[in-house]
Amino acid sequence: MDTLLSMRVFALVVETGSFTLAADRCHLSRPMVSKHVDHLESHLGTRLLHRTTRRLSLTESGKDYYDRCASILSEIDEAEANAANLNQSPRGTLRLTMPISFSVRHMGKVLADYSERNPDVRVELTLSDQRSNMVDEGLDLAIRIAPPIDSTERWIELATDRLIVCGSPGYFQKHGKPSHPRELPNHNCLLYTHSTAGHDWKFANSDEEFQVRVSGSSTANNGDILTEMVSSGAGLVRMPRFIVGDAIQSGKLLPIFEQYETEVIGIYAVPASKKYVSTKVRSFIDFLKETKTDWMTWPAPCRSSSIKR
Repeated sequence: MDTLLSMRVFALVVETGSFTLAADRCHLSRPMVSKHVDHLESHLGTRLLHRTTRRLSLTESGKDYYDRCASILSEIDEAEANAANLNQSPRGTLRLTMPISFSVRHMGKVLADYSERNPDVRVELTLSDQRSNMVDEGLDLAIRIAPPIDSTERWIELATDRLIVCGSPGYFQKHGKPSHPRELPNHNCLLYTHSTAGHDWKFANSDEEFQVRVSGSSTANNGDILTEMVSSGAGLVRMPRFIVGDAIQSGKLLPIFEQYETEVIGIYAVPASKKYVSTKVRSFIDFLKETKTDWMTWPAPCRSSSIKR
């Protein structure tokens, strides 16, 4: 008998918990399913399943064999899918999630150009600063701005940016301009709700690395509204350059502590599947890499920060 087919049948028996259900799934008769399992047990010289009239259960050997079967079959399926995708053009619905401020400021033209190049792909975009469970929400790809925090996911770095502390000329005229980060507790610091740093802002120079605990009158889950509040004199904010860059360039905001290193953040593409990346997902990631100079319009960090994430 075909041992690979027997492995697939055995895996289905384990996953469905039934010879009958496995037979329905693989379009075989129940006796034939039983023959495939018998073939494996005879071939391996060990019992894989405990069979009773009420239920099936794996033996110790069966559990180990099933785990290895599942891994091998997954690798085979992935290899076949990737080989097939090499000859396919992107098509279908691409379900994306992206951060709000980053997308509104930098991704509009990218998405339009991608759709023009790939007319068979329908882009379904969700804007959210909250981290999505992609499997539960049926998403194909997430663009995330954060350090990688989940080793079970595949994080593909697209670009980097640096956090910058800034305030308005009016605020500094009224409250004074701090000359050292340790003066921040004396100022009203507006906070971004989803920041992994919370109230602790990190800084570094050639002598030391330190963090300062800040607080303020307002928090928000959107960087644009915080930037507008600070531009109106509400306090200080720490934001990525891709958000505050325009306000700094126009003079509405002034950066401070530029002699100190601050945290570098990454902009990542995170596919829903760590191993298998479909043609449509890969095509969008490749397009983001290809057009990087078009959408990355903020000053990149001149060097990597020494700050430990």
